[in-house]
Amino acid sequence: MNEPVSVGRLYPSPVPPGVTKRSNAAVETAKPAVRFQDMLQQEVRISKHAQNRLQERGINLKPEQMEQIRTAVDKAEAKGAKESLVLMRDMAFIVNVKSKTIVTAMDGSSMKDNVFTQIDSAIVI
Repeated sequence: MNEPVSVGRLYPSPVPPGVTKRSNAAVETAKPAVRFQDMLQQEVRISKHAQNRLQERGINLKPEQMEQIRTAVDKAEAKGAKESLVLMRDMAFIVNVKSKTIVTAMDGSSMKDNVFTQIDSAIVI
């Protein structure tokens, strides 16, 4: 007396939550949604002090320059840097790598005869 056994589903849909069905044969876990906090960590921010220095010195950063700085900071982070000097043409930025924050900015004339302290790396872009 082998009667068929009815197996009920545990989930209201044929695929459990958090899992995406690719085909009849393969089921894959979906990527977690990107959190807002994680998005902030991916971008380079500018501290209030650095904003003041940019304004005082007439430095206007274009989106592509910010992207270059972000890439440089990512490279510095991969090497274990904590505080980096980022040199870009006639501009210099001190960046806190962990928080991905530009803490100060200088133009060419402000860099002359200056000594950069409390940095552990330098990146030339």
